[in-house]
Amino acid sequence: MFEARHTMDAPTGMSADNGNSVGGAGTSPAAPPATGADPSYRTTAPPSDASDTAPPGMETDREKATPAEEIPGPAVEAQGPTRPYETDPTAQTPSLPWSAPAQPPTAPDETLSARALVPVQRFSPHQGTLTALGTTPARFPVLSPRDQPPSPDAVRIRRTMAEVAPVAEKVTSYFYALLFVRHPGLRPLFPASMDAQRDRLLRALLTAAEHIDNPPVLADYLQNLGRGHRKYGTRAEHYPAVGECLIGALSKYASSSWDSETEAAWVRVYTTISQVMIDAAAADELRAPAWWYAQVVSHDLRSPDIAVVTVRPDQPYPFLAGQYTSLETPWWPRIWRHYSFASAPRSDGLLSFHVKAVPAGWVSNALVHRARPGDVIRLGPPTGSMTVDHTTDSGLLCLGGGTGIAPIKALVEDVAEHGARRSVEVFYGARTDHDLYAMDTMLRLQQSHPWLSVRAVVDQQARLRLPDAVRAYGPWRDYDAYLSGPPGMIRSGVDTLRSFGIPSERIRHDSVEELVLSR
Repeated sequence: MFEARHTMDAPTGMSADNGNSVGGAGTSPAAPPATGADPSYRTTAPPSDASDTAPPGMETDREKATPAEEIPGPAVEAQGPTRPYETDPTAQTPSLPWSAPAQPPTAPDETLSARALVPVQRFSPHQGTLTALGTTPARFPVLSPRDQPPSPDAVRIRRTMAEVAPVAEKVTSYFYALLFVRHPGLRPLFPASMDAQRDRLLRALLTAAEHIDNPPVLADYLQNLGRGHRKYGTRAEHYPAVGECLIGALSKYASSSWDSETEAAWVRVYTTISQVMIDAAAADELRAPAWWYAQVVSHDLRSPDIAVVTVRPDQPYPFLAGQYTSLETPWWPRIWRHYSFASAPRSDGLLSFHVKAVPAGWVSNALVHRARPGDVIRLGPPTGSMTVDHTTDSGLLCLGGGTGIAPIKALVEDVAEHGARRSVEVFYGARTDHDLYAMDTMLRLQQSHPWLSVRAVVDQQARLRLPDAVRAYGPWRDYDAYLSGPPGMIRSGVDTLRSFGIPSERIRHDSVEELVLSR
């Protein structure tokens, strides 16, 4: 039930921000405006060999899954009346409490004693929270600080993860086999092709296991995840089914370390994890819709494979500069991808995204080569912690690689709108001059704001990483750092910036798994 920007994210898209995401009004969205897209495109099934998701603001050559991403969501939605956009208005997802009898699997063959240990969870619309029958509300166990010996549960969880790591693909395949055989009603929640799903579960578990003794970080991560799952139609009764099958898969492939105490530890941890996500979703439902419709109002092709897409949401969409959102097109229903906002909040309410089409990229190619003004897309809630701290006058060191320049541009606009004359140093990295599609825009901002400096870093031989190019300038110890770009750039960037003397808590970026694991 976790994910990694990780399991119910087809339903599980990971986000590890610090809870700064904001939502809109808690009303159902108005009917979408008329779209110019061919209706025949709206029911097309995704190809079985299509690739995975890209991080917000920076796709790889295969839209490779990263923490800052989401798994394709379900056809069943959590809000609002049926609309022309939806492809299966009659679909219903059955209630699947943990204690409901499961049909014997035809392929997997073991039973789970853990089923009796995990409580059935019910939703009370009057209370707006979820409680476990016969239990007190789930809480994080009192765990030891990171500089102290790990808790017993953490030791057992990490021992399990170490054992299953070499057979991760078998574990995830077996997990989904259990889930779909025992609970066939959940299959429509997942994409037709499961290729993009295989590695999410293990990465989610590794993230949770890594931070099992760090409740604040884990809670932020899980709360954001629970909020993001609302747009998929994920319900409280889905979580026990996932937990049952997760423990079944782990017990099969961690047989050397698995015992009753290990099983009990996983049940405790999973019950807590799922309850945090459930409670976060219930609270978010009181103040924000699960998703927004947005009409494309302009489509600016900056290069053969990069477009700036601007949309108008059907109702107010509050967000912060530096955040990102998930996006679904009408041509690939249930396939969501993350993109960063390319500007600070505007008075006209419009939202812009920088999109690079990549080979086999379902959503990116649709947005670059197919979308036109009048088309209607859907947006998930805003999220992300790569935002400016306006309570300080520290300078900003911003590194943007490729289309990762989009949220950096938004941060610059945010500083300008607040009227502070803080030093902002932007390093814009690209492989070729052709890839510097936003350089003119950034130079115009530099001309307007004397506190802003913009430098291009072009390396056609891919020998000089953007963070390393920053070494020639500085010092940077008193700066807040922001990174946006490919996962590799962010990973090396965090290490490089730490070597400059910038503490980890002042380094922010949009690659969620890296954000969590670097704390």
